[in-house]
Amino acid sequence: MNTQNRLIRFPEVMRKTGFGKAWLYRLINEERFPQPVKIGIRAVAFVENEIDEWIVVAIEKRKPLRKRKEIQ
Repeated sequence: MNTQNRLIRFPEVMRKTGFGKAWLYRLINEERFPQPVKIGIRAVAFVENEIDEWIVVAIEKRKPLRKRKEIQ
């Protein structure tokens, strides 16, 4: 299995994003985060590549830092 198709569980997604489970579920319900894959009756996982791509896009969306005015 290559990295693109690797499934990761919630603890790994939480580690990668820094978000808690409740916030992740909110983003998922608002369709602002990759949808989970059902892997069992009460278990879900995420496609690692989709999570990594979401992180890259989030970084690209941030506002660029303003340069400080030099103090004279």
